[in-house]
Amino acid sequence: MNTHKSTPCSDEKLNIFEHLARRMSLWDFIAVITLIFFLIGILFPFYWMTSSSFKTYAEIGGREPTYIPSALRLDAYRELFDPANEHFQDFMSNIINTIKVSVPTAVIAVFLSTLGAYAVARLKFKGKEFLLNSILVVYLFPGILLIIPIFAMLAQLGSRLGFEIQDNLVILILTYLAQTLPVALYMLANYFRTIPVEIEQAALIDGCSRLEVIWRVTLPLAIPALVSVSIYTFMIAWNEFLYAFIFLNQRELFTMPIKINTIFNDPSPRPHVVMAASTIMTMPIVFLFLSLERFLTEGLTAGGVKG
Repeated sequence: MNTHKSTPCSDEKLNIFEHLARRMSLWDFIAVITLIFFLIGILFPFYWMTSSSFKTYAEIGGREPTYIPSALRLDAYRELFDPANEHFQDFMSNIINTIKVSVPTAVIAVFLSTLGAYAVARLKFKGKEFLLNSILVVYLFPGILLIIPIFAMLAQLGSRLGFEIQDNLVILILTYLAQTLPVALYMLANYFRTIPVEIEQAALIDGCSRLEVIWRVTLPLAIPALVSVSIYTFMIAWNEFLYAFIFLNQRELFTMPIKINTIFNDPSPRPHVVMAASTIMTMPIVFLFLSLERFLTEGLTAGGVKG
């Protein structure tokens, strides 16, 4: 007659499961499973993109999926950055173009939205709430609906002032500001309302002007919101495709999204190069979010509640 004898290893596993069963309720278990499911859904595409940049074309296009590349090949990255490569893409110039567009967009958007949001939050004038809500309504329209009137307006302005709107990074920055300023202003206005008015009134009594109050009192207290708005506007300009596709024709001025689309539509398919370029484009945003996570949490939560 066979009898099952428990081993120390099996007893240890059983104790672990019994301990978890005592510590977790059914709803806690469901919450953990749901969290794991969402983490896999978020992290697996990023892992697949990164690992595919090291794969060969056969490993990417094979019938059976290859989850782990056979070797860490740098062929795709050499094609992007090595001038000696046969299919050199000069991807560094696209990175520089993207930085030239995204950094000024974030800086100008934060500067203008700070002044406008402070006026909405602190100053009293007729139609203030209507103005704020109207600005937010503009943001609700998809970018594809705004591109025709924006293009026509800039074309008329360019013909009168004598400048070209095509292949002009400054014009591209203006179009990005039209997309980012409304929500940046709305976020900062709600955050400024959470700052006690008494602190600013004390500074005014001490002899500070309104601009000095903004610079010395309000802005230091609003750093989390300013960081949140900066990352938000920077991310939009960094990843934007539609407006850059319309306004840029010269390959030397392509931003990263346009360049990735060009590589993807090349007659000779090179999906590993597309994945490598996408990985390079994604990593700065990921590092930015991770390094400034504390400011993002404070800025987004406090800015969503009126004081």
